[in-house]
Amino acid sequence: MTTVPRFEREQLEQLDKGELIDLVLLLQDQMDRLERRVQQLEDQLAKHSGNSSKPPSSDGLRKPKTRSLRKSEGRKPGGQKGHEGHTLEMRTEPDHIEIHGLAHCPHCETDLSVVAVADHQRRQVFDIPPVQIEVTEHQAEIKQCPECQRQVQAEFPVGVTQPVQYGPGLKAQASYLNTYQLIPVARTCELLGDFYGHAPSWDFVKQANQAVEVGSAPALAEIKRQLLLAKVTHCDESGLRVEGQLHWLHTVSTDLLTYFALHRKRGQEAMVAIGILPQLTDWVMHDHWVSYLAFAACNHAFCNAHHLRELQFITDQYEQPWAEEMAQLLCDIKDEVAAESAENVRFLASERLAYFEAKYDDILQQGFEVNPAPEKPAVKKRGRPKQSPPKNLLDRLQKHKAGTLAFMYDFDIPFDNNLAERDIRMIKLKQKISGTFRTRTGADTFCAIRSYISTTRKQGGNVISALHGALIGQPFIPLPVALPV
Repeated sequence: MTTVPRFEREQLEQLDKGELIDLVLLLQDQMDRLERRVQQLEDQLAKHSGNSSKPPSSDGLRKPKTRSLRKSEGRKPGGQKGHEGHTLEMRTEPDHIEIHGLAHCPHCETDLSVVAVADHQRRQVFDIPPVQIEVTEHQAEIKQCPECQRQVQAEFPVGVTQPVQYGPGLKAQASYLNTYQLIPVARTCELLGDFYGHAPSWDFVKQANQAVEVGSAPALAEIKRQLLLAKVTHCDESGLRVEGQLHWLHTVSTDLLTYFALHRKRGQEAMVAIGILPQLTDWVMHDHWVSYLAFAACNHAFCNAHHLRELQFITDQYEQPWAEEMAQLLCDIKDEVAAESAENVRFLASERLAYFEAKYDDILQQGFEVNPAPEKPAVKKRGRPKQSPPKNLLDRLQKHKAGTLAFMYDFDIPFDNNLAERDIRMIKLKQKISGTFRTRTGADTFCAIRSYISTTRKQGGNVISALHGALIGQPFIPLPVALPV
């Protein structure tokens, strides 16, 4: 930045007209730069999790006033009309029956011990019986062969390799507590000790997780294969601390499948190494991270939840009406698509498409009128000229109109990328609880198991049963994805 020289009053009086004009222009240029810098700093301070892509954890102690972008539907809390309720119902064949006798009348103290029972009033209590570890001893017979005179021994069952060891049931529970319920290793061992009277070592939990990872490998391979066939896949990435350094957690998912992978990089190099995104040929839903756009074989749909937050920021910080109008338009289209879908309609009428497209273009034009392109600098510099946040967003919404409105043209494409963000949130919660992954191997193991668990959950499977199956060589294999017609 050019420094403006300081002048005393007497010095200014001695300047001629040309020198004064130069000084004014220099001051004006400096003021413009300072105004832009102040705007940048104010924008930076004004951003929070409610109007940008910043995570809630970055809000600090001065959290913004809660203001959801969701529109109220006027429904009361709890189950809605038509919702199929679930309640605890009596069993016709209980495990145990306790008869509570009546010896005297509570009113007149008459002896009722010889009076016949007229009826019973039933109440059932669902509870857990005392739990304890069962120890199964395996004895392999040893015999002397009468022919070769050799001493031979029977084979132990598969997996029984040590004189004393824990079985797959306890291993499955340890992995479940640590990787699914996100309980730290020490507390997992403590919990097992309180439940069963046997507190295993920390290494037991680590070995249980590694065994699940190995056993679930066929399921993970099938998840990757099916993701390549999906019509719409959701992609996202987020930072993860591993061995004290920043790594990046990548996820590719659908409503039935989840795959997590860890990489040192965030962008295209990581996506190529993971090996899913480069092979996708249908729709991919993501935010505007530029690395995704490097893959041209697929169609790109963009998360409108991100757009709504950015539009909210422009409305709050720049007070430009077009941003609020665009947010309302996107929500209106979403509502109309939802209403049509509820009536089993698969496409909006052509006149409605034309109406929404025209309104979209009109709002963009309003935005460009108040956010013109910046003037070209006198001296050419590397890179694109800096623009204001409203202008940057307008350019993206115009350039990627088809991807922004993809949910309007095809009802199979969702409005936002919240599915991927929900999937990735649990691993971020793991980091919040434990702080960091101490080893890269442990982080990779955790990602593999969470991929397996998340897919199991999405397909209605029981998580502990799936973990147990992986340990005994019978992993849960995801159901085949129905190919689009």
